[in-house]
Amino acid sequence: MKLFSCQYCQQPLLFENTICERCGHQLGYLPERSTLSAVEADGSNWIALADRGESYRFCANWEREGCNWLVRTKEDEQFCRACRHNRTIPDISDPAQHLRWQKIETAKRRLIYTLINIGVPLPTSASGDPEPLVFDFLSDPRDPSIGRKVMTGHDNGVITLSLAEADDAARETLRVSMKEPYRTLLGHFRHEVGHYYWDKLVRDGGEIDSCREAFGDESEDYETALKKYYERGAPAGWRESFISAYATSHPWEDFAETFAHFLHMIDTLETARAFGLSLKPKLGDAVMLAGVDFDPHDVQDIDHLINEWLPLTFAVNNINRSMGQPDLYPFVLSPMVIEKLKYVSRLVHRRSTAVGDAPAQFEGREVRDAV
Repeated sequence: MKLFSCQYCQQPLLFENTICERCGHQLGYLPERSTLSAVEADGSNWIALADRGESYRFCANWEREGCNWLVRTKEDEQFCRACRHNRTIPDISDPAQHLRWQKIETAKRRLIYTLINIGVPLPTSASGDPEPLVFDFLSDPRDPSIGRKVMTGHDNGVITLSLAEADDAARETLRVSMKEPYRTLLGHFRHEVGHYYWDKLVRDGGEIDSCREAFGDESEDYETALKKYYERGAPAGWRESFISAYATSHPWEDFAETFAHFLHMIDTLETARAFGLSLKPKLGDAVMLAGVDFDPHDVQDIDHLINEWLPLTFAVNNINRSMGQPDLYPFVLSPMVIEKLKYVSRLVHRRSTAVGDAPAQFEGREVRDAV
């Protein structure tokens, strides 16, 4: 993620900031310009100081305290480029659900930021695409006897995210019980869109044979494979071939986990670049030099990313340990996992411009609230 600064007072800003703490200006994100801008009221609309030639309004979810992205007033849109993908949101009249929804939206906007910048297709329900990218954010039924718990997952373009994942304590309990080294809202989003882009870039892109060579035969019965995984766990020696234990369950999960990891690397390396981080430790003959002086969204050579990634993650893990915290990056990149990352990188860069992305539109209806 980039760093930003207030156009009025030059205060450094983070992507999630909504108010400049120095000058008090409202802030809005301009996805077309990939920048966070101070804004000033202009009647019922807003002028962005980063783009004074346009008139803007905030996303309709701004009034719900759920978004700070801007939409050009000349566009016939209520929602921003990120929120047009929402199909269902929870009952935000409940303060607890409202807070969890806000956390989900924060993670979602960071996901959409990266997807826009790597250039993959982002069709909405109004685009005419037969399989648009759609989000359902659902809460478990208040009475467990009249409904099933919400399961996070992907199905034909619809990504369902359980509101319970935005409860930090509940999510950590699940992480420990499932013996996962990493479980976050952003991680869920990146994993589930991995399934979506398997459909878009592999299935629809004519890449099934090449993907099978890298990840295995996805025609293996999915439900049977998951049942076997949850009964027996990952096979011995799985780290030699897979980025996570869950990736061993089925080739679809292996692809989704690897795709998510690719997005982890892109966003983290961009952040390192924004801060001008460089590494030059004194380790005798060991080579641990790193300095991200490139835009990772544009790099097609995964080896170039990994050469910077490994020293960076080694450093941040040691910093975390110095604070008594677990490793920030609890993964190992084996040679076979690196080959899978190379495949995902080639697929994204090859298909991002080849697969048509219909203009992002919205159907003009309100996003429905799920009670």
